[in-house]
Amino acid sequence: MLSLCILMLGRAASAEVTQAENSGYVPAATCNQCHQQQADLWSHSDHAWAMKPADEASVLGNFDDARFDDGAVQARFFKRDNGYWVSIEGESGEMEEFSIAYTFGYFPLQQYLVRLSRGRLQSLTIAWDSRPSEEGGQRWFSLYPGEKFAPDDALHWTGRYQNWNAMCADCHSTFLSMNYDEASDSFATTWQEQSVGCQGCHGPGRKHVEWAQGEPSASADKPEAGNKGLTVDFKGMDSNKVVETCAYCHSRRQSLKDGQHAHEAYLDKALPSTLGAGLYHADGQIEGEVYVYGSFIQSAMYKAGVACLDCHDPHTTKVLAQGNTLCTRCHNEAPPPRFPQILAMNYDSPEHHQHPQGSTGAQCVNCHMPETTYMVVDPRRDHSLRIPRPDLTLTTGSPNACNACHDDRSAEWASSAIEHWYPSSERSPHFASALNAFRSGEDDAVVRLARLIRDSTAPAIARATAVEHLGSFGYQAFPVLRAGLLADEPLVQAYAAGAFAQQAAGDNLSLLIDLLSSDHPRAVRDQALKALAGVSLDRFPEPMRGRVAQLRADYEKRLGELATLPGSRFNFAAYLHRDGQHDKAIAQYQAALELDPVFSPARINLAKLASERGNAELALATLTTGADMERVPDSDRAYLAYLLALVLVESGQSEQALSRFEQATRLDPANTRAAYNHGLVLAHMKQWPRATEVLDQALSRAPNDYDLLNAKVYVLHQQGLLDQALQQARIMQQLYPEDARVSRLVDELERRLN
Repeated sequence: MLSLCILMLGRAASAEVTQAENSGYVPAATCNQCHQQQADLWSHSDHAWAMKPADEASVLGNFDDARFDDGAVQARFFKRDNGYWVSIEGESGEMEEFSIAYTFGYFPLQQYLVRLSRGRLQSLTIAWDSRPSEEGGQRWFSLYPGEKFAPDDALHWTGRYQNWNAMCADCHSTFLSMNYDEASDSFATTWQEQSVGCQGCHGPGRKHVEWAQGEPSASADKPEAGNKGLTVDFKGMDSNKVVETCAYCHSRRQSLKDGQHAHEAYLDKALPSTLGAGLYHADGQIEGEVYVYGSFIQSAMYKAGVACLDCHDPHTTKVLAQGNTLCTRCHNEAPPPRFPQILAMNYDSPEHHQHPQGSTGAQCVNCHMPETTYMVVDPRRDHSLRIPRPDLTLTTGSPNACNACHDDRSAEWASSAIEHWYPSSERSPHFASALNAFRSGEDDAVVRLARLIRDSTAPAIARATAVEHLGSFGYQAFPVLRAGLLADEPLVQAYAAGAFAQQAAGDNLSLLIDLLSSDHPRAVRDQALKALAGVSLDRFPEPMRGRVAQLRADYEKRLGELATLPGSRFNFAAYLHRDGQHDKAIAQYQAALELDPVFSPARINLAKLASERGNAELALATLTTGADMERVPDSDRAYLAYLLALVLVESGQSEQALSRFEQATRLDPANTRAAYNHGLVLAHMKQWPRATEVLDQALSRAPNDYDLLNAKVYVLHQQGLLDQALQQARIMQQLYPEDARVSRLVDELERRLN
C-alpha cells in the first residue's frame, strides 16, 4: 500500500496520521506517474506556489542584507547558513532574528512564514513585491503602510490575525487539519501536501490509483465516479458542483469543521459570508477582501450554468484566452448551443462598448469586472460580471465602472450616457435598494427586506443577506423570518435559522427542529442548533432526542476545534451563553479578548453576561478596560462607555456614571440612547439644569427622537413646569399622531392644567 507523506507542527500527532491515511490520500508524486503533462502545467500555477519551503528555488525576495524602514516598522532580511532570515521586532517588543520557514504565494507579492512556539506559523506583514521593477515591483513593502502595531496587538505579525494555522492554512495546502488545542492555545497542524496539489481539487486519490493498477475494489466503492475510482470527476459534474468544488478556498466564509475535502458539499463544510457592509457594497460589488464565490453566485452567468472551468484552465489557473477573446468565445454572433440565451451580436465592437476599438474602455472586463486592489499591489476583478449601473450610484452610493475610469465626471453624466447609448435597455429593480435601506436606516427597510426575501429571482446570497439584516429587528420580523425558514435555498434557510439565535424561537420551534434533519446541509443544521441552544430536550419529539443530543455534542466539539480566532471564540462563547453554560461562556469571552483586546463584541457580551450573573465587579472591569483603550475605535469605545455608565448606575455609583455618559456622547454624538439615559440619571439626581442641557443638545441633533422628547417632557413635569411639558408633549403628538401613549400624556397634562 502506498504510504502517506504528512508534516506535523507542534505536538506529536500519530492519531492525525492515522486519520489522514484512512481518508484515502496518496503521496503527491503518485499522480505524476500517469499525468506528467498536467503536473508540468500545475508546477507553474498559483496552486503550486501556494506554499513552499524557503529555499533558492522558491524565495523571490532580496535577502542580501536588505533593509526595510517605512518609519513605523524596521526589518533586515539576510542569509545565514544557507537559510533565509529576518531581523524584526518580536513578541518581546525587542528586535530578534527569525528563520524563514516557508514562502507563501509568488505574484504579485510573496509573503514569508516564521515558526513560533505552540506550533504557530506566523506571516510577516512585510512582503516582497514580485512585479517587474518597471511596474513598481522588486521591493520590500508593508501590507499596512505607515502603521505600527504593538506586540500585544492581534495585527502585529506575531498576533492572531497573522497566524497561518488559523487564517490561511486550509486553502494553501491539501487536506490540512489545524489540530488546535483550545486549552493550551496550540496547534499540531498536519497536511497531506504542502501546496494545493492534485488531491486538493480532485479529492483523495487512493481509489483512482487502485483503479489504474487494476484493483477491482475501486469502482465498486465509488459507482458515481464511473469505473475510474475518482472522488471528484469534473467531467461528470454539473456547473454548480464545479463552482462548489472551488468555492471553499475562493470565498469569504465561516468554516464548519477542521479539515476539508474537495468532494464534500460546500455547505457541509462552510457557511459563506453575506453581502454585509464592509465586505460588499449595497449592490453586491466587492469592497472588502471577499475573493470570488460570493460575487460569482450573484451573476447571470452562474444562473445560466457557467462554471469556473469555462474561463480558467484548471492546471495553470490562468484564463483560457487573453483580452476580449476570453468573452467572445461565447458572446459573439454565433453563441454556443449550451447558452442559447446569449444575444447573437458582435460584442467586441464600438456599437456595443461605445469606446474606440482596442482602447482601455473597449475591454470587456473593465466594464463588467472592475478591479479593486488588495494587499497594496494585488488588483482583483469583481466576478459578479454585472452591467454598469451608475443609476445605483445615485441611489445607494455603490461605485460604478464608468466613473472608475471617468473619475472627473459625475454619476449623473454616466447614467445619462448609458441611457443614450442603450435607449431600449431597462434598468430593472435591484436588490441594492433593499440592502441600502437597511444600511441607511430607512423607515421602510423591513418592508423592502421582506420583499427581497420572497423574490425567488434574486440571488440566494442577496436573499440570505436580507434575512440576516432582518434578524436585528426582533419580533416584528418574525413572520418574514418564518418565510426564510421555508425558503427553497439552503443559504437563505441557514441565515433565517441563525437570526432566531438573537431571540426565542417562539412559535417557530417546530420549523427549526425540522431543519435538523439529515436532508439539510450542515450549515443549515448548525444554524438551527444555534437557535435551539438552551431549549430543553423534552421539547423535542421523543424519537429525535437522542439525535439532537448527538448533534449538539458534535456541534460544541467542532466549535472548540475551530476556536482559533477572536471571532470563532466569540461564536463558541455565544452558543454556550445561549445554552446556559455561563461559566464556560465567560471563559471563552475572556479567551477571545486575550487573543484580541480590541475585539469589542466579546467585551460587550462578557460584560452583559457578568452583569446578568450579578458579577458587577467583572462587568465594571471589562467595560472600563475597553472604554479606556485608545486603540479601540471611537464608535466601540462610545458604546462601551455607555454600558459602563449603566452598570455604574445599577451599582449605585451614579456620580461616577456621569463622566462615562459624557464620554459616550463625545465619542459618538449620534448615540441618542446615551443622552436619554444621561438626562434621566441627572433628573433622578435633581440636577435639573444639566439634565435639560443634555437633552436639548441631543434634540438639536435628533429633533424627532421619541425617547428624547419623552424624557424632556418627564424632566419638565418633575420640575412642575406643566405648561412647558404640555408644549413639548404636543410637539410629540404632531410627530406621532397614531401613538396612544402620547395622546394620553397630552390629555393628562391638559386636565392637570385646567
